Amino acid sequence: MLASSLPSSLVALLFKSLPLSSSTTLLRSFLPSSHFLFPPPKPLPSFSSISLSTRAMKAPTPQTPTPQPQETQTRKKKAKRESPEGLLRFGLDMCSKHGDAVEAIRLYDDALEKGISLSLHHYNVLLYVCSSPSSTPETLEKGFQIYQRMMKDNIIPNEATFTSAARLAAAKEDGDMAFDLVKQMAMAGIPPRLRSYGPALFTFYKKMEVEKAYAVDAHIISSGVQPEEPELAALLELSAKAKRGDRVYELLQRIRVLVRQVSESTAGILRQWFESETAMEAGDELWDEEKVRVGIAEGGGGWHGQGWLGKGSWRVEDTNMSEKGVCGSCGEQLVTIDINNVETENFAKSLAVLASQREVRANFASFQDWLGKNGPFEAVVDGANVGLYDQHNFSFFQLNSIVNRLREMSPTKKLPLIVLHGRRVKGGPADSPNNKKLIESWRKAGVLYTTPPGSNDDWYWLYAAVRFKCLLVTNDEMRDHLFELLGTSFFPRWKERHQVRLTVSKNGPVFHMPPPYSIVIQESERGSWHVPTLVGDDIETPRKWLCATRLYLNKANGSEGFEAIEKPK
Repeated sequence: MLASSLPSSLVALLFKSLPLSSSTTLLRSFLPSSHFLFPPPKPLPSFSSISLSTRAMKAPTPQTPTPQPQETQTRKKKAKRESPEGLLRFGLDMCSKHGDAVEAIRLYDDALEKGISLSLHHYNVLLYVCSSPSSTPETLEKGFQIYQRMMKDNIIPNEATFTSAARLAAAKEDGDMAFDLVKQMAMAGIPPRLRSYGPALFTFYKKMEVEKAYAVDAHIISSGVQPEEPELAALLELSAKAKRGDRVYELLQRIRVLVRQVSESTAGILRQWFESETAMEAGDELWDEEKVRVGIAEGGGGWHGQGWLGKGSWRVEDTNMSEKGVCGSCGEQLVTIDINNVETENFAKSLAVLASQREVRANFASFQDWLGKNGPFEAVVDGANVGLYDQHNFSFFQLNSIVNRLREMSPTKKLPLIVLHGRRVKGGPADSPNNKKLIESWRKAGVLYTTPPGSNDDWYWLYAAVRFKCLLVTNDEMRDHLFELLGTSFFPRWKERHQVRLTVSKNGPVFHMPPPYSIVIQESERGSWHVPTLVGDDIETPRKWLCATRLYLNKANGSEGFEAIEKPK
Protein backbone atom coordinates (compact mmCIF):
# COMPACT_ATOMS: atom_id res chain seq x y z
CA MET A 1 0.00 0.00 0.00
CA LEU A 2 1.38 3.40 -0.92
CA ALA A 3 1.88 5.88 1.89
CA SER A 4 -0.14 8.44 -0.06
CA SER A 5 -3.17 6.16 0.25
CA LEU A 6 -2.92 5.84 4.04
CA PRO A 7 -4.70 8.16 6.47
CA SER A 8 -2.18 10.57 7.99
CA SER A 9 -2.99 9.26 11.48
CA LEU A 10 -2.14 5.70 10.47
CA VAL A 11 1.07 6.78 8.78
CA ALA A 12 2.05 8.75 11.87
CA LEU A 13 1.57 5.70 14.10
CA LEU A 14 3.58 3.59 11.65
CA PHE A 15 6.57 5.86 11.73
CA LYS A 16 6.40 6.54 15.46
CA SER A 17 7.03 2.84 15.93
CA LEU A 18 10.11 2.76 13.69
CA PRO A 19 13.51 2.45 15.43
CA LEU A 20 15.73 5.40 14.67
CA SER A 21 19.52 5.05 14.67
CA SER A 22 21.88 7.51 16.24
CA SER A 23 22.43 8.95 12.81
CA THR A 24 19.15 10.80 13.01
CA THR A 25 20.61 13.25 15.54
CA LEU A 26 21.45 15.68 12.77
CA LEU A 27 17.90 15.72 11.48
CA ARG A 28 16.54 15.89 15.05
CA SER A 29 18.56 19.04 15.56
CA PHE A 30 16.26 20.67 13.06
CA LEU A 31 13.02 18.79 13.83
CA PRO A 32 11.05 18.53 17.06
CA SER A 33 11.28 15.06 18.55
CA SER A 34 7.66 14.33 17.74
CA HIS A 35 7.96 15.44 14.12
CA PHE A 36 10.82 13.36 12.73
CA LEU A 37 9.02 12.13 9.65
CA PHE A 38 5.32 12.51 10.33
CA PRO A 39 3.64 14.71 12.96
CA PRO A 40 1.08 13.21 15.32
CA PRO A 41 -2.43 13.32 13.92
CA LYS A 42 -4.55 16.32 14.73
CA PRO A 43 -7.35 15.53 17.24
CA LEU A 44 -10.74 15.03 15.64
CA PRO A 45 -13.49 17.43 16.71
CA SER A 46 -15.96 16.04 19.22
CA PHE A 47 -19.38 15.00 17.97
CA SER A 48 -21.04 17.71 20.06
CA SER A 49 -19.13 20.37 18.15
CA ILE A 50 -20.53 19.21 14.84
CA SER A 51 -23.83 20.87 14.02
CA LEU A 52 -25.91 19.02 11.46
CA SER A 53 -29.26 20.31 10.32
CA THR A 54 -32.01 17.98 9.24
CA ARG A 55 -31.64 19.23 5.68
CA ALA A 56 -27.89 18.58 5.69
CA MET A 57 -28.42 14.99 6.82
CA LYS A 58 -30.77 14.16 3.95
CA ALA A 59 -29.26 12.30 1.03
CA PRO A 60 -28.64 14.68 -1.87
CA THR A 61 -30.76 14.23 -4.97
CA PRO A 62 -28.62 12.89 -7.82
CA GLN A 63 -28.27 15.41 -10.61
CA THR A 64 -26.82 15.07 -14.07
CA PRO A 65 -23.69 17.23 -14.21
CA THR A 66 -23.94 20.12 -16.62
CA PRO A 67 -21.21 19.88 -19.29
CA GLN A 68 -18.67 22.63 -18.85
CA PRO A 69 -18.09 24.71 -21.98
CA GLN A 70 -14.50 24.73 -23.23
CA GLU A 71 -14.29 28.44 -22.50
CA THR A 72 -15.27 27.88 -18.84
CA GLN A 73 -12.65 25.14 -18.43
CA THR A 74 -10.03 27.39 -20.01
CA ARG A 75 -10.89 30.20 -17.60
CA LYS A 76 -10.61 27.84 -14.64
CA LYS A 77 -7.18 26.64 -15.75
CA LYS A 78 -6.03 30.20 -16.27
CA ALA A 79 -7.34 31.21 -12.85
CA LYS A 80 -5.49 28.30 -11.27
CA ARG A 81 -2.26 29.26 -13.00
CA GLU A 82 -2.62 32.88 -11.94
CA SER A 83 -3.58 32.09 -8.34
CA PRO A 84 -0.94 32.72 -5.63
CA GLU A 85 -0.34 28.95 -5.41
CA GLY A 86 -0.02 28.66 -9.19
CA LEU A 87 2.40 31.58 -9.46
CA LEU A 88 4.46 30.13 -6.61
CA ARG A 89 4.59 26.78 -8.39
CA PHE A 90 5.77 28.42 -11.61
CA GLY A 91 8.42 30.44 -9.79
CA LEU A 92 9.76 27.41 -7.92
CA ASP A 93 9.83 25.32 -11.10
CA MET A 94 11.98 28.01 -12.74
CA CYS A 95 14.31 27.99 -9.72
CA SER A 96 14.61 24.22 -10.04
CA LYS A 97 15.36 24.51 -13.75
CA HIS A 98 18.13 27.05 -13.16
CA GLY A 99 19.37 25.69 -9.81
CA ASP A 100 18.61 28.97 -8.02
CA ALA A 101 18.27 28.03 -4.35
CA VAL A 102 18.50 31.63 -3.13
CA GLU A 103 15.48 32.73 -5.14
CA ALA A 104 13.56 29.56 -4.19
CA ILE A 105 14.08 30.32 -0.50
CA ARG A 106 13.00 33.91 -1.05
CA LEU A 107 9.78 32.71 -2.71
CA TYR A 108 9.21 30.30 0.18
CA ASP A 109 9.65 32.98 2.85
CA ASP A 110 7.39 35.34 0.91
CA ALA A 111 4.70 32.64 0.64
CA LEU A 112 4.77 32.03 4.39
CA GLU A 113 4.49 35.75 5.07
CA LYS A 114 1.47 36.01 2.75
CA GLY A 115 -0.18 32.87 4.11
CA ILE A 116 -0.06 30.99 0.81
CA SER A 117 -0.80 27.29 1.22
CA LEU A 118 2.07 25.03 0.10
CA SER A 119 1.41 21.68 -1.58
CA LEU A 120 3.53 18.54 -1.78
CA HIS A 121 4.88 19.73 -5.12
CA HIS A 122 5.98 23.07 -3.65
CA TYR A 123 7.82 21.34 -0.82
CA ASN A 124 9.44 18.75 -3.07
CA VAL A 125 10.84 21.41 -5.38
CA LEU A 126 12.18 23.39 -2.43
CA LEU A 127 13.86 20.32 -0.92
CA TYR A 128 15.30 19.34 -4.28
CA VAL A 129 16.82 22.78 -4.86
CA CYS A 130 18.18 23.05 -1.32
CA SER A 131 19.82 19.61 -1.53
CA SER A 132 21.71 20.23 -4.77
CA PRO A 133 25.48 19.52 -4.81
CA SER A 134 26.22 23.27 -5.00
CA SER A 135 24.24 24.09 -1.86
CA THR A 136 25.87 26.14 0.87
CA PRO A 137 25.70 25.23 4.57
CA GLU A 138 23.06 27.94 4.99
CA THR A 139 20.98 26.49 2.15
CA LEU A 140 21.20 23.00 3.62
CA GLU A 141 20.08 24.25 7.02
CA LYS A 142 17.16 26.01 5.37
CA GLY A 143 16.31 22.75 3.62
CA PHE A 144 15.96 20.97 6.96
CA GLN A 145 13.79 23.82 8.26
CA ILE A 146 11.55 23.51 5.19
CA TYR A 147 11.30 19.77 5.81
CA GLN A 148 10.27 20.48 9.41
CA ARG A 149 7.59 22.89 8.21
CA MET A 150 6.30 20.28 5.76
CA MET A 151 5.84 17.79 8.60
CA LYS A 152 3.99 20.39 10.69
CA ASP A 153 1.66 21.01 7.75
CA ASN A 154 0.76 17.28 7.71
CA ILE A 155 1.96 16.89 4.09
CA ILE A 156 2.50 13.17 3.52
CA PRO A 157 5.86 12.68 1.73
CA ASN A 158 6.44 10.61 -1.39
CA GLU A 159 9.55 9.06 -2.93
CA ALA A 160 10.83 12.44 -4.16
CA THR A 161 10.53 13.87 -0.64
CA PHE A 162 12.49 11.02 0.95
CA THR A 163 15.15 11.17 -1.76
CA SER A 164 15.68 14.91 -1.35
CA ALA A 165 15.83 14.51 2.44
CA ALA A 166 18.44 11.78 1.94
CA ARG A 167 20.41 14.16 -0.26
CA LEU A 168 20.29 16.75 2.52
CA ALA A 169 21.68 14.14 4.92
CA ALA A 170 24.40 13.13 2.44
CA ALA A 171 25.44 16.76 2.05
CA LYS A 172 26.12 16.68 5.79
CA GLU A 173 28.07 13.43 5.19
CA ASP A 174 25.63 11.45 7.30
CA GLY A 175 25.20 8.26 5.28
CA ASP A 176 23.42 6.51 8.16
CA MET A 177 20.61 9.03 8.13
CA ALA A 178 20.36 8.87 4.34
CA PHE A 179 20.08 5.07 4.52
CA ASP A 180 17.52 5.23 7.37
CA LEU A 181 15.29 7.38 5.18
CA VAL A 182 15.39 4.78 2.40
CA LYS A 183 14.50 2.02 4.85
CA GLN A 184 11.60 4.02 6.22
CA MET A 185 10.40 4.76 2.70
CA ALA A 186 10.32 1.04 1.92
CA MET A 187 8.55 0.23 5.20
CA ALA A 188 5.88 2.80 4.35
CA GLY A 189 5.15 0.93 1.12
CA ILE A 190 6.85 3.47 -1.14
CA PRO A 191 9.16 1.58 -3.55
CA PRO A 192 12.64 3.15 -3.49
CA ARG A 193 14.23 4.05 -6.81
CA LEU A 194 17.91 3.84 -7.71
CA ARG A 195 18.31 7.56 -7.06
CA SER A 196 16.98 7.00 -3.53
CA TYR A 197 20.01 4.87 -2.67
CA GLY A 198 22.64 7.14 -4.18
CA PRO A 199 23.03 9.57 -1.24
CA ALA A 200 23.75 6.78 1.25
CA LEU A 201 25.85 4.61 -1.05
CA PHE A 202 28.13 7.37 -2.31
CA THR A 203 28.53 8.82 1.19
CA PHE A 204 29.73 5.44 2.48
CA TYR A 205 31.96 5.12 -0.60
CA LYS A 206 33.49 8.55 0.05
CA LYS A 207 34.12 7.71 3.71
CA MET A 208 35.42 4.17 2.93
CA GLU A 209 32.75 2.58 5.13
CA VAL A 210 32.82 -0.73 3.31
CA GLU A 211 30.34 -2.85 5.25
CA LYS A 212 27.77 -0.08 5.29
CA ALA A 213 28.09 0.28 1.52
CA TYR A 214 27.54 -3.48 1.18
CA ALA A 215 24.41 -3.14 3.33
CA VAL A 216 23.03 -0.53 0.94
CA ASP A 217 23.87 -2.83 -1.99
CA ALA A 218 22.01 -5.70 -0.31
CA HIS A 219 18.97 -3.46 0.18
CA ILE A 220 19.11 -2.46 -3.50
CA ILE A 221 19.07 -6.12 -4.52
CA SER A 222 16.26 -7.04 -2.12
CA SER A 223 14.13 -4.15 -3.44
CA GLY A 224 14.47 -5.38 -7.01
CA VAL A 225 16.20 -2.18 -8.11
CA GLN A 226 18.78 -2.58 -10.87
CA PRO A 227 22.05 -0.71 -10.20
CA GLU A 228 23.87 0.99 -13.05
CA GLU A 229 27.54 1.50 -13.81
CA PRO A 230 28.19 4.40 -11.36
CA GLU A 231 26.86 2.40 -8.39
CA LEU A 232 28.64 -0.82 -9.38
CA ALA A 233 31.88 1.03 -10.13
CA ALA A 234 31.80 2.68 -6.69
CA LEU A 235 31.33 -0.71 -5.01
CA LEU A 236 34.07 -2.18 -7.22
CA GLU A 237 36.61 0.49 -6.28
CA LEU A 238 35.65 0.28 -2.61
CA SER A 239 36.13 -3.51 -2.67
CA ALA A 240 39.48 -3.24 -4.43
CA LYS A 241 40.77 -0.71 -1.92
CA ALA A 242 39.49 -2.87 0.95
CA LYS A 243 41.37 -5.86 -0.54
CA ARG A 244 38.16 -7.86 -0.89
CA GLY A 245 39.01 -10.04 -3.88
CA ASP A 246 35.84 -12.11 -3.51
CA ARG A 247 33.71 -8.99 -3.77
CA VAL A 248 35.69 -7.70 -6.75
CA TYR A 249 35.04 -10.98 -8.57
CA GLU A 250 31.33 -10.89 -7.75
CA LEU A 251 30.98 -7.27 -8.88
CA LEU A 252 32.88 -7.93 -12.10
CA GLN A 253 30.36 -10.66 -12.90
CA ARG A 254 27.46 -8.29 -12.17
CA ILE A 255 29.00 -5.60 -14.36
CA ARG A 256 29.35 -8.21 -17.11
CA VAL A 257 25.60 -8.86 -16.99
CA LEU A 258 24.22 -5.38 -16.33
CA VAL A 259 26.72 -3.07 -18.03
CA ARG A 260 28.54 -5.26 -20.59
CA GLN A 261 30.82 -2.46 -21.90
CA VAL A 262 32.43 -0.08 -19.40
CA SER A 263 33.51 3.54 -19.35
CA GLU A 264 37.17 4.50 -19.28
CA SER A 265 36.93 5.34 -15.57
CA THR A 266 35.63 1.87 -14.69
CA ALA A 267 38.31 0.30 -16.88
CA GLY A 268 40.84 2.33 -14.88
CA ILE A 269 39.51 0.87 -11.61
CA LEU A 270 39.89 -2.64 -13.04
CA ARG A 271 43.43 -1.91 -14.22
CA GLN A 272 44.42 -0.78 -10.73
CA TRP A 273 42.88 -3.93 -9.28
CA PHE A 274 44.70 -6.34 -11.59
CA GLU A 275 48.00 -4.54 -10.97
CA SER A 276 47.61 -4.73 -7.16
CA GLU A 277 49.30 -7.19 -4.82
CA THR A 278 45.88 -8.33 -3.60
CA ALA A 279 44.97 -9.42 -7.14
CA MET A 280 48.21 -11.41 -7.33
CA GLU A 281 47.22 -13.44 -4.28
CA ALA A 282 43.53 -13.79 -5.15
CA GLY A 283 42.74 -17.19 -6.62
CA ASP A 284 43.40 -20.91 -6.40
CA GLU A 285 46.32 -22.67 -8.08
CA LEU A 286 44.48 -25.99 -8.13
CA TRP A 287 41.06 -25.30 -9.63
CA ASP A 288 38.52 -27.87 -10.80
CA GLU A 289 38.74 -27.95 -14.60
CA GLU A 290 35.48 -29.88 -14.94
CA LYS A 291 33.53 -27.32 -12.93
CA VAL A 292 34.97 -24.56 -15.08
CA ARG A 293 33.92 -26.34 -18.30
CA VAL A 294 30.43 -27.05 -16.94
CA GLY A 295 30.07 -23.43 -15.80
CA ILE A 296 30.97 -22.15 -19.26
CA ALA A 297 28.57 -24.56 -20.97
CA GLU A 298 25.67 -23.77 -18.66
CA GLY A 299 26.30 -20.02 -18.86
CA GLY A 300 26.20 -19.98 -22.66
CA GLY A 301 29.90 -19.18 -23.03
CA GLY A 302 32.14 -16.29 -22.06
CA TRP A 303 32.19 -16.89 -18.30
CA HIS A 304 32.30 -19.70 -15.75
CA GLY A 305 31.73 -18.02 -12.36
CA GLN A 306 34.10 -20.34 -10.46
CA GLY A 307 36.25 -17.55 -9.02
CA TRP A 308 39.78 -16.35 -9.78
CA LEU A 309 41.89 -19.08 -11.41
CA GLY A 310 45.56 -19.35 -10.51
CA LYS A 311 47.83 -17.03 -8.57
CA GLY A 312 50.55 -14.59 -9.47
CA SER A 313 51.05 -11.41 -11.46
CA TRP A 314 48.71 -10.22 -14.17
CA ARG A 315 49.75 -8.63 -17.45
CA VAL A 316 47.30 -5.79 -18.06
CA GLU A 317 47.23 -4.08 -21.46
CA ASP A 318 44.97 -1.99 -23.65
CA THR A 319 44.31 -3.89 -26.83
CA ASN A 320 42.01 -4.34 -29.83
CA MET A 321 40.28 -7.36 -31.31
CA SER A 322 40.69 -8.62 -34.84
CA GLU A 323 37.63 -8.90 -37.08
CA LYS A 324 37.29 -12.51 -35.92
CA GLY A 325 37.67 -11.65 -32.23
CA VAL A 326 41.30 -12.58 -31.57
CA CYS A 327 42.92 -10.52 -28.79
CA GLY A 328 45.87 -8.47 -30.02
CA SER A 329 47.59 -8.82 -26.64
CA CYS A 330 47.29 -12.47 -25.55
CA GLY A 331 46.06 -14.09 -28.78
CA GLU A 332 42.98 -15.59 -27.13
CA GLN A 333 39.83 -16.11 -29.19
CA LEU A 334 36.71 -14.44 -27.85
CA VAL A 335 33.45 -16.36 -28.09
CA THR A 336 29.87 -15.74 -29.11
CA ILE A 337 27.55 -16.01 -26.13
CA ASP A 338 24.51 -18.09 -26.99
CA ILE A 339 21.00 -16.66 -27.11
CA ASN A 340 18.43 -19.15 -25.99
CA ASN A 341 15.40 -19.61 -28.29
CA VAL A 342 13.08 -19.81 -25.29
CA GLU A 343 14.45 -16.48 -24.05
CA THR A 344 13.81 -14.97 -27.48
CA GLU A 345 10.22 -16.18 -27.59
CA ASN A 346 9.53 -14.94 -24.08
CA PHE A 347 11.06 -11.60 -24.96
CA ALA A 348 8.86 -11.33 -28.06
CA LYS A 349 5.76 -12.00 -25.94
CA SER A 350 6.69 -9.42 -23.30
CA LEU A 351 7.53 -6.92 -26.03
CA ALA A 352 4.10 -7.42 -27.61
CA VAL A 353 2.38 -6.88 -24.24
CA LEU A 354 4.34 -3.68 -23.60
CA ALA A 355 3.74 -2.37 -27.14
CA SER A 356 0.00 -3.07 -26.83
CA GLN A 357 -0.04 -1.00 -23.63
CA ARG A 358 1.79 1.91 -25.23
CA GLU A 359 0.12 1.80 -28.64
CA VAL A 360 -3.55 1.60 -29.57
CA ARG A 361 -4.18 -2.09 -28.87
CA ALA A 362 -6.21 -2.65 -32.05
CA ASN A 363 -3.46 -1.09 -34.18
CA PHE A 364 -0.74 -3.34 -32.83
CA ALA A 365 -2.98 -6.41 -32.96
CA SER A 366 -3.61 -5.66 -36.65
CA PHE A 367 0.15 -5.53 -37.19
CA GLN A 368 0.59 -8.92 -35.54
CA ASP A 369 -2.10 -10.38 -37.80
CA TRP A 370 -0.45 -8.80 -40.85
CA LEU A 371 2.89 -10.38 -39.91
CA GLY A 372 1.18 -13.76 -39.61
CA LYS A 373 -0.15 -13.46 -43.15
CA ASN A 374 2.94 -11.95 -44.84
CA GLY A 375 5.86 -13.34 -42.82
CA PRO A 376 8.30 -14.72 -42.09
CA PHE A 377 11.05 -12.28 -43.12
CA GLU A 378 14.82 -12.67 -43.17
CA ALA A 379 15.44 -8.99 -42.40
CA VAL A 380 13.54 -5.94 -41.15
CA VAL A 381 14.40 -2.38 -42.21
CA ASP A 382 13.79 0.67 -40.03
CA GLY A 383 12.64 2.69 -43.04
CA ALA A 384 12.78 6.16 -41.50
CA ASN A 385 16.27 5.65 -40.07
CA VAL A 386 17.66 4.26 -43.32
CA GLY A 387 15.94 6.81 -45.59
CA LEU A 388 17.23 9.74 -43.53
CA TYR A 389 20.76 8.45 -42.93
CA ASP A 390 23.26 11.13 -44.03
CA GLN A 391 20.44 12.95 -45.86
CA HIS A 392 18.79 16.36 -45.42
CA ASN A 393 15.47 14.99 -46.67
CA PHE A 394 13.98 11.52 -46.69
CA SER A 395 15.39 9.53 -49.64
CA PHE A 396 13.34 6.73 -51.17
CA PHE A 397 16.25 6.14 -53.56
CA GLN A 398 18.59 5.36 -50.66
CA LEU A 399 16.00 3.20 -48.93
CA ASN A 400 15.39 1.26 -52.15
CA SER A 401 19.10 0.66 -52.68
CA ILE A 402 19.37 -0.81 -49.17
CA VAL A 403 16.31 -3.00 -49.74
CA ASN A 404 17.70 -4.31 -53.04
CA ARG A 405 21.10 -5.07 -51.51
CA LEU A 406 19.43 -7.07 -48.75
CA ARG A 407 17.49 -9.05 -51.35
CA GLU A 408 20.73 -9.83 -53.20
CA MET A 409 22.28 -11.07 -49.95
CA SER A 410 19.27 -13.22 -49.07
CA PRO A 411 19.59 -16.99 -49.78
CA THR A 412 15.95 -16.97 -50.93
CA LYS A 413 16.21 -13.57 -52.72
CA LYS A 414 13.23 -12.35 -50.70
CA LEU A 415 12.67 -8.67 -50.01
CA PRO A 416 13.00 -7.54 -46.40
CA LEU A 417 10.14 -6.10 -44.35
CA ILE A 418 10.07 -2.30 -44.59
CA VAL A 419 8.43 -0.46 -41.68
CA LEU A 420 7.52 3.19 -42.33
CA HIS A 421 5.30 5.63 -40.52
CA GLY A 422 2.16 6.50 -42.48
CA ARG A 423 3.22 10.13 -42.92
CA ARG A 424 6.24 8.99 -44.97
CA VAL A 425 4.10 7.52 -47.74
CA LYS A 426 1.90 10.58 -48.25
CA GLY A 427 3.03 14.00 -49.41
CA GLY A 428 6.55 15.30 -49.98
CA PRO A 429 8.96 12.87 -51.66
CA ALA A 430 6.29 10.13 -51.62
CA ASP A 431 4.20 12.05 -54.20
CA SER A 432 6.77 11.84 -57.00
CA PRO A 433 5.67 9.40 -59.76
CA ASN A 434 8.70 7.11 -59.34
CA ASN A 435 8.31 6.92 -55.59
CA LYS A 436 4.58 6.24 -55.90
CA LYS A 437 5.35 3.26 -58.16
CA LEU A 438 8.02 2.06 -55.73
CA ILE A 439 5.68 2.28 -52.73
CA GLU A 440 2.94 0.46 -54.62
CA SER A 441 5.34 -2.31 -55.67
CA TRP A 442 6.34 -2.87 -52.04
CA ARG A 443 2.68 -2.99 -51.01
CA LYS A 444 1.85 -5.58 -53.67
CA ALA A 445 4.83 -7.68 -52.63
CA GLY A 446 3.56 -7.66 -49.03
CA VAL A 447 6.79 -6.19 -47.64
CA LEU A 448 5.71 -2.65 -46.67
CA TYR A 449 3.91 -1.93 -43.42
CA THR A 450 2.90 1.66 -42.67
CA THR A 451 2.23 2.43 -39.04
CA PRO A 452 -0.91 4.48 -38.20
CA PRO A 453 -1.00 8.16 -37.10
CA GLY A 454 0.05 8.71 -33.51
CA SER A 455 2.03 5.47 -33.33
CA ASN A 456 5.71 4.95 -32.61
CA ASP A 457 7.12 2.83 -35.43
CA ASP A 458 10.01 1.69 -33.20
CA TRP A 459 7.68 -0.83 -31.51
CA TYR A 460 6.73 -2.30 -34.88
CA TRP A 461 10.13 -2.90 -36.48
CA LEU A 462 11.64 -4.13 -33.21
CA TYR A 463 8.82 -6.61 -32.55
CA ALA A 464 8.96 -7.96 -36.12
CA ALA A 465 12.73 -8.54 -35.92
CA VAL A 466 12.44 -10.30 -32.55
CA ARG A 467 9.46 -12.40 -33.61
CA PHE A 468 11.17 -13.70 -36.76
CA LYS A 469 14.65 -13.95 -35.12
CA CYS A 470 16.04 -12.07 -38.11
CA LEU A 471 18.40 -9.20 -38.92
CA LEU A 472 17.39 -5.62 -38.13
CA VAL A 473 18.86 -2.86 -40.30
CA THR A 474 19.01 0.41 -38.35
CA ASN A 475 21.57 2.84 -36.99
CA ASP A 476 19.28 3.61 -34.06
CA GLU A 477 21.30 2.98 -30.89
CA MET A 478 18.05 1.99 -29.14
CA ARG A 479 18.96 3.73 -25.91
CA ASP A 480 16.03 6.12 -25.42
CA HIS A 481 13.15 5.86 -22.96
CA LEU A 482 11.19 3.40 -25.09
CA PHE A 483 13.96 0.82 -24.98
CA GLU A 484 14.65 1.45 -21.29
CA LEU A 485 11.09 0.26 -20.67
CA LEU A 486 12.15 -3.21 -21.77
CA GLY A 487 14.11 -3.51 -18.53
CA THR A 488 15.87 -6.78 -19.34
CA SER A 489 19.46 -7.88 -19.78
CA PHE A 490 18.35 -9.97 -22.76
CA PHE A 491 17.74 -6.97 -25.01
CA PRO A 492 21.39 -5.82 -25.39
CA ARG A 493 22.39 -9.43 -26.08
CA TRP A 494 19.72 -9.75 -28.73
CA LYS A 495 20.62 -6.39 -30.30
CA GLU A 496 24.29 -7.35 -30.56
CA ARG A 497 23.46 -10.55 -32.44
CA HIS A 498 20.81 -9.08 -34.79
CA GLN A 499 21.44 -5.39 -35.47
CA VAL A 500 23.01 -4.47 -38.84
CA ARG A 501 24.40 -0.95 -38.94
CA LEU A 502 24.83 1.08 -42.09
CA THR A 503 27.29 3.46 -43.72
CA VAL A 504 27.19 4.82 -47.25
CA SER A 505 30.26 5.12 -49.48
CA LYS A 506 30.79 6.22 -53.10
CA ASN A 507 30.27 2.62 -54.10
CA GLY A 508 26.93 2.36 -52.33
CA PRO A 509 25.70 1.16 -48.94
CA VAL A 510 28.01 -0.75 -46.61
CA PHE A 511 26.51 -3.17 -44.10
CA HIS A 512 28.23 -3.73 -40.77
CA MET A 513 27.02 -7.16 -39.77
CA PRO A 514 26.83 -8.45 -36.17
CA PRO A 515 30.32 -9.34 -34.96
CA PRO A 516 31.37 -13.02 -34.87
CA TYR A 517 32.03 -12.64 -31.13
CA SER A 518 30.16 -11.01 -28.24
CA ILE A 519 31.20 -7.50 -27.25
CA VAL A 520 30.82 -8.09 -23.54
CA ILE A 521 33.14 -8.72 -20.59
CA GLN A 522 34.47 -12.25 -21.05
CA GLU A 523 36.08 -14.61 -18.56
CA SER A 524 38.04 -17.41 -20.23
CA GLU A 525 38.52 -21.04 -19.31
CA ARG A 526 42.12 -20.31 -18.35
CA GLY A 527 41.21 -17.38 -16.09
CA SER A 528 41.99 -14.36 -18.27
CA TRP A 529 39.63 -11.41 -18.62
CA HIS A 530 38.75 -9.20 -21.59
CA VAL A 531 36.80 -6.02 -20.87
CA PRO A 532 35.33 -3.93 -23.73
CA THR A 533 35.09 -0.19 -23.24
CA LEU A 534 32.80 2.42 -24.74
CA VAL A 535 35.81 3.93 -26.53
CA GLY A 536 35.47 3.11 -30.23
CA ASP A 537 32.63 1.47 -32.12
CA ASP A 538 34.40 -1.00 -34.45
CA ILE A 539 33.07 0.89 -37.48
CA GLU A 540 34.87 4.21 -37.61
CA THR A 541 37.43 3.46 -34.87
CA PRO A 542 38.52 0.16 -33.27
CA ARG A 543 37.02 -0.51 -29.89
CA LYS A 544 39.48 -0.41 -27.00
CA TRP A 545 39.61 -3.51 -24.78
CA LEU A 546 41.37 -4.21 -21.49
CA CYS A 547 43.17 -7.56 -21.44
CA ALA A 548 44.22 -9.10 -18.08
CA THR A 549 46.11 -12.40 -18.23
CA ARG A 550 47.85 -14.36 -15.43
CA LEU A 551 51.64 -14.48 -15.80
CA TYR A 552 54.64 -15.83 -13.99
CA LEU A 553 58.27 -14.65 -13.91
CA ASN A 554 60.44 -16.95 -16.03
CA LYS A 555 64.07 -17.19 -14.91
CA ALA A 556 64.72 -20.70 -16.20
CA ASN A 557 67.01 -19.52 -18.99
CA GLY A 558 68.62 -16.74 -17.02
CA SER A 559 66.46 -13.98 -18.51
CA GLU A 560 63.49 -12.24 -17.05
CA GLY A 561 60.25 -12.17 -19.00
CA PHE A 562 56.60 -12.93 -18.70
CA GLU A 563 54.86 -15.94 -20.20
CA ALA A 564 51.28 -17.14 -20.08
CA ILE A 565 50.52 -19.14 -16.97
CA GLU A 566 49.80 -22.85 -17.20
CA LYS A 567 47.92 -24.81 -14.61
CA PRO A 568 50.30 -26.79 -12.35
CA LYS A 569 50.41 -30.50 -13.19
